[in-house]
Amino acid sequence: MISQKAQYALKALVVLARLEPGEAITTVQIAEKRDIPRKFLEQILLELKRHGLVASKRGRDGGYMLLRSADKITFGEVLRIVDGPLAPLPCLSKVAYRRCEGCTDEESCEVRRVFKLVTSATRAVLDRATIEDAITTDDDDLAQFMVSAAA
Repeated sequence: MISQKAQYALKALVVLARLEPGEAITTVQIAEKRDIPRKFLEQILLELKRHGLVASKRGRDGGYMLLRSADKITFGEVLRIVDGPLAPLPCLSKVAYRRCEGCTDEESCEVRRVFKLVTSATRAVLDRATIEDAITTDDDDLAQFMVSAAA
């Protein structure tokens, strides 16, 4: 399950992706559009800015905008920034690997074997699905895309 923070980050990025190139929107406007607590949104946007996904602009027409195009920002990248590793078990994490407590042999672990498949399929989908896909792809095409990514 993804965190509320990750959901808000993805919702904010969708709002930013719908803007015209060069257009900016304030945190107040984003918060109102997507019903996100403004102070929490500000923290999220600062984190996304530190990771090079969004930029801020000062002044009368200031606010936030995407730094990279929506088709270059994946759900997987955003989730890793906000929530950390995608793997449900520490022994499957690519960035935060550690042996599971009480594990004597990862290769023969039945639980790990099943979750390795789950993790692989999840990564495949999330690392291919972009913010642009969420906006432009209809439900049937998106479902087909997800199935093909996980295969």
